[in-house]
This record gives sequence, structure tokens and C-alpha cells, in this order.
Amino acid sequence: MTKSARARLAEVAQVPGTSRRAQYSASTRRALVDVAERLFAEHGYAAASLDAIVAGADVTKGALYHHYSGKQALFEAVFEKVESAGAQQIQAALRGHEDPWEKAIAGLRAFLDVVRQPAYSRIVVQDGPSVLGHERFREQEERSTFAYVLDIVRAVLAAGDWQVDEAMERTFARIFFGAMSSAGTTVSTAPDADTEAERVEVAIGFILSGMRALSEQGTQLAGVPDSATS
Repeated sequence: MTKSARARLAEVAQVPGTSRRAQYSASTRRALVDVAERLFAEHGYAAASLDAIVAGADVTKGALYHHYSGKQALFEAVFEKVESAGAQQIQAALRGHEDPWEKAIAGLRAFLDVVRQPAYSRIVVQDGPSVLGHERFREQEERSTFAYVLDIVRAVLAAGDWQVDEAMERTFARIFFGAMSSAGTTVSTAPDADTEAERVEVAIGFILSGMRALSEQGTQLAGVPDSATS
């Protein structure tokens, strides 16, 4: 038995409440996902082989196929882990901000930090759309981060006393979400990600400043359908 396999067995022995088989199975999945995350981040999905992944996790290919149907299924597990961690980082940055404009900037900065992380940049932003397919990628992305954008948009619209219904709120949120998604790709693939992130912060910050000025001036939101203002 190899050292890493012994380590997993030792880990299993310390976790009460479930069978050793279930615990070892969970430990094996974690090992596969952790190694796959590292290799996908370093080499990209196409260049990371299953042979290298099972060797790094110290399991057989049979064990991998027992838990995942193949390389794409393993990628999806890695994607969900990395995307979830990024969403949690953004959520943490939003806590404690009562001012909606400060909250929006804090969320923007946290997002720009996340997309510059090597694993997130390569796995989520660069490889995610092609490996998962555009529709599945959007579903995953919206499930994890769209709610935070919607929360920020609602706070900003409320600050301006702009009376809009839920449908209009979601329209605003999707516009900002699309802009953020595009900005994430731009930053992630830029030769100088830090400089590009600064440009994005200036551009989106300028838009938010304009909305804040309109809010403080009491400017009404024109052209909203009657159902949104009733």
C-alpha cells in the first residue's frame, strides 16, 4: 500500500458516524478532485491526462471510473468546487456593507480578485465554456454568482428609490451580470491581468458613479413598463 493510500485510510479511521467504505470512497473522490484541479489549472483540460490524474491521486483508473463517468464528469466536479469557492469569497466581501454603493464596489473588487486566481481563471473562465458547453456553463455560473449580482442591483435600485418590479430588477441584474462575465474573461486572458482589472474597476465604477449621481439628484427611471411602477 502506498503512502497516500495509507494516509486516506488513516483519515477514514478518524471520521466517526459512517462506514469505512463510505468514508474511504469520499476520501478517494477528494483526492481525485484535488489532483485534477491542480493539473487542470496548470495544464488546461485538454493537456491534463487521466493517467496523470490517477497517478497523482494514487488510485487506479477503475477507481476513477467508479466515481466519475470520465474526464468531463471529473472536470465538472472540479469546476463546481472552484466556482463555489470563488462565490464564497465574493459573498464574504459583501458582508458588513450597509451602503449599497460601497457594497457594489466591494463585490466588484472581490470578483476581480477571484478571476485572477490561476485555478479559477483557467478552469472556470477559460476552459469552462468549451468543456461544459455554453448553456451548461451559464447554468452553473448563474447558480453560484447571479444571486449576488441580483442582491447588489436590488440594493442600488432601492437607494435610488426607483420603483421597479422583480422582472425589471432581474433585467438590470442580467445586464450587469453579462458585463461582469465579459470583464472576467477579458481580465483572465489579458497579458497583464492586474492592469486590465484596474481598467475594469474604473469603467464599471464610473457607471456606478453615474447611477449614484442620478439617485442623489432624484432622477426618475423613465420608460419603465406600467406593471413595474404600479
